Amino acid sequence: MVVLHYTAMASCAAARDRLCAPEHAVSSHYLVDRDGTVIQLVDEAQRAWHAGAGAWGPVTDVNSRSIGIELDNSGDIPFAAPLIDALRALLADILARRGIPPERVIGHSDMAPGRKRDPGPHFPWQSLARAGLAVWPTTAEPDPAPPAAAFVATPERQARLMAALTTFGYRGSQAMVVFDAFRQRFRPGAGAFDATDLQVAEDLAARFPVKPS
Repeated sequence: MVVLHYTAMASCAAARDRLCAPEHAVSSHYLVDRDGTVIQLVDEAQRAWHAGAGAWGPVTDVNSRSIGIELDNSGDIPFAAPLIDALRALLADILARRGIPPERVIGHSDMAPGRKRDPGPHFPWQSLARAGLAVWPTTAEPDPAPPAAAFVATPERQARLMAALTTFGYRGSQAMVVFDAFRQRFRPGAGAFDATDLQVAEDLAARFPVKPS
């Protein structure tokens, strides 16, 4: 799979120095500058220490099963257009060469709910999905859309939500933590759990069920 991160550092140079410093024991395969420059730090055939503890579907050692891409962004601002253009080209090349399907392009927050928040709510997942480089639900709103007051978050609906998110790939013992990771990626800024969440989660689960390791 491919795991996307933001650097949360002042500059690309500072991030590069940290990723190359042995004492920090962190690394990634690629680092993309906000100006669009792509820097390869680790050969794709080698294991990079970018993911840490977490899981996606049955994969619990994500470092050994993924290519890590760090993006030069503080986490609280939109991503620069040259960076996203360069990322699209890089992802297209990696996915084509290695036969990785778009549903296996995930964020650090997806595989480590509650521990990590990158690439964050400003990352343009839908734009990547339009290019076939990630996935997005087929609908953003339920059809027909019921009044917000009509939706009740019953235990049965909550169980359906968690079952769908687990089928899609999320892992975690705390439902609210997993729900927050899902929201960060697919519905940042939305309010309380509603019918749209359930529809989106079940759509993703039906179209992109995680496959056995």
